Order: sequence, then structure tokens, then C-alpha cells
Amino acid sequence: MEDSKTPRNKRKCSFCGRSENEVGFLITGMNGCICDSCSEQAYEITKEALHQSKGKAEELNLKELPKPQQIKEFLDEYVIGQDDAKRYLSVAVYNHYKRLLQKADEDDVEIEKSNIIMVGSTGTGKTLLARTIAKLLHVPFTIVDATVLTEAGYVGEDIESLLTRLLQVADYNVPEAEKGIVFIDEIDKIARKGDNPSITRDVSGEGVQQGLLKLLEGSIVNVPPQGGRKHPEQKLIPVNTKNILFICGGAFPDLEDIIKERLNHQGSIGFTADLKDKYDNDSNLCQQVTVDDLRNYGMIPEFLGRLPVVFALESLTKPMLIEIMREPKNAILKQYEKLLELDEVKLEFDDAALNAIADKAMEKKTGARALRSIIEDYMLDIMYEIPKDNNIGKVVITGDYILKKGAPVIQMRGYETPLIESHE
Repeated sequence: MEDSKTPRNKRKCSFCGRSENEVGFLITGMNGCICDSCSEQAYEITKEALHQSKGKAEELNLKELPKPQQIKEFLDEYVIGQDDAKRYLSVAVYNHYKRLLQKADEDDVEIEKSNIIMVGSTGTGKTLLARTIAKLLHVPFTIVDATVLTEAGYVGEDIESLLTRLLQVADYNVPEAEKGIVFIDEIDKIARKGDNPSITRDVSGEGVQQGLLKLLEGSIVNVPPQGGRKHPEQKLIPVNTKNILFICGGAFPDLEDIIKERLNHQGSIGFTADLKDKYDNDSNLCQQVTVDDLRNYGMIPEFLGRLPVVFALESLTKPMLIEIMREPKNAILKQYEKLLELDEVKLEFDDAALNAIADKAMEKKTGARALRSIIEDYMLDIMYEIPKDNNIGKVVITGDYILKKGAPVIQMRGYETPLIESHE
């Protein structure tokens, strides 16, 4: 009560000393006050201190690190199938941690990093694997795109800009960024454009591969902290890439033709020769990829030599697509169920509907990405009609609705009635 009678110019902030009429408001405590400005600064200081105390690469403990089996189990919750890819990634990440914890021994044995290149057709889960594993890591992790890269001096992003994102993720803590992981997506887009010499330079193909050599091998790179060339006055930050793990992923379209030609050439003469169409229907032909196949695709030998681990993701089958729709933690069906749950409506897909959606996705040949576009199309009318009637309790998507032979089943107050006509 005494505080309420105290004049505004008498009560002061215990931190900055300004009176009540000089600040927005004062928060009164047991033995003092704090103004709104000082409380905001205190919040920022506390947040920064807590952030710096968590997740530092230099504080890693081998006993506390997730083991390869634990990393794979975590990936299993979000990604269906791709067991081989998960095993490769799990071991690579775990070995990366152990390299960071390695101390100088008397025998001078230094563990070198094993950069990775993933091959897989579109929609098989390359980027999803990278995004998922980033949730589990205790080191800075970033995903960058290779399509915007060009040689230095040409329109586009310089090679060094790849590390700008890593610096930003590490809050410009250089020692921490130097122990991070970089996932370079769309790596196939920098393949050599042709074997024949040309008048023009291959500035976004072979030139980018040559520029990446120093990053992959390990060297000190001057990184623009703000990225790009719009700030020529900015001071460059030297970053040592020796301990940065690089994971590359790409769809490599038409790589199957190169693999098929190699396999057919191996036994093309005699009674035991393979038929030329033997591998035409092999959906997992990329599983047999070799470094020579990637070199023939347009990747230069020096680049491939710095990516010693090469593996391919398996193509998605119909049963895998059905699992992808309903099993992962963030499955698309669970997302729609959550959306309708907010309207107090229960959503279900019967088995016939899931089979029909998977069949349509297989026809599109864009992997799991096709699922969302198909389901979005069929859910549009439902999402439009449902909110207008508060008496709707349940919606069942049927196979007939997906095949344009019927309508979804709508349950309202104990009876069923079709609300929406068949999808035309």
C-alpha cells in the first residue's frame, strides 16, 4: 500500500536508476523494482547464457553420445524403410562424434573423416533423412543447396557461402562450426555438362566440383559472414573444414541407364550372356551404383575421391507408400487427422482408400512427394464443407471416393449419410 502512495518520480528501477515516469512501467519486488527495459535485457542475457551452455561440441562425452543403433531407431520413427541408408548415416555420424573427441596420442594415429554421397530417385527420403537426423545431433548441422553455386566471379553463390549457413547455425562460434555437419542437397546438378570441350566455361558444373575440393578435403576457407557479394566491405571469417563432415545427396536422373549399360556389357557375348532387357524392370538398379558410374555421369574423379562412402536409397514400393502415409510421427494422415480434430471431427481412411492413393502415387513416379498432392486434391472438398456443420462427428474416406465411384462416409449423431458427391 505504501508503494501505491509513493510519487511516480520517487520510485526508481534498482538496475538502471531511472524513475517511474522515465520508463514504461516498473515491476515491484520485495526490496526493489525493475523497469520493462531492464527486464527485457535480463531475458536476452539469460537466453544467451542458457544457449551457450547447451549443445557445445567441445562438451561432448563419449558415454552420452547416441550409439549407431539409437540413431537408427530415432530415424525409424520418421522414415520408412531405407535401412541401409540409415545404417550408413548412423555410423558416419557416430564416427564423426568420436573424431571430435579424439585426443592426440603418442602413436599419432589420426582418424580421418569419411564424407558421404547418397544416390536416390526423387521422393525416396534423402532430404528427410538429413532433416530428421539434425534433430538428434549435438553439433551444428545445416542443409544447403548446390543448384545456386557457381565459380567465383560469376552470377550465383560462391562455394564459401555453404559455410555461411553453418556459421549462422553455430551463432558465429567458429570453433563450434568447425565441428559441424553440412548436407549438400541436389549434388547431381553440378555434374559436368558434357565430355566435349566447349568455348564457354562450365561455371555451374565441373567448376563448382573443383571449387568444392578444398572444402571436402579440409582447408582454411575465408567465409563471408553475411553471405553473397552484396557486402564487399564485410570482414571474412577463416574456417577450418578439416573436421566438418560433408554429406551429399542427389537424385541423379538417368543414372540407371549408365548402370544398365555397364551390367549388360559385362556378359554380352556367348550363351550365358544377359539379355539386354534383363534390368529394364529392376526398380532398385541404383543399389548397384559404383564410383565409375558416377564418374560417367559427370562427377570428376577428384571430387568422388573425397567422398569415399557411396550408397543408394531403395525405390519406394506400394506397401512402403502405405506405411509412409500412416506410420511416421509426422505422417500426412496424422496431420489431416489433427486438422479435423481441431473442428472436433474424427477422420479415417479405410484400407481401400490407402491402396488407391498408393496406386496413383506409383503412377506419378515422384516418390513420397506424390502422396501429399493426391491427398490434398481429395481432401479439398471435405476441408471446405466440414466447418459449416457442427453436427458432423466422423468422416471416413473410402476407396470408392478415391476411384471416383462414390462419396466419403459422414457420420452425424449416430447415423451415416453421404455429404459430398463422388470426386469428379
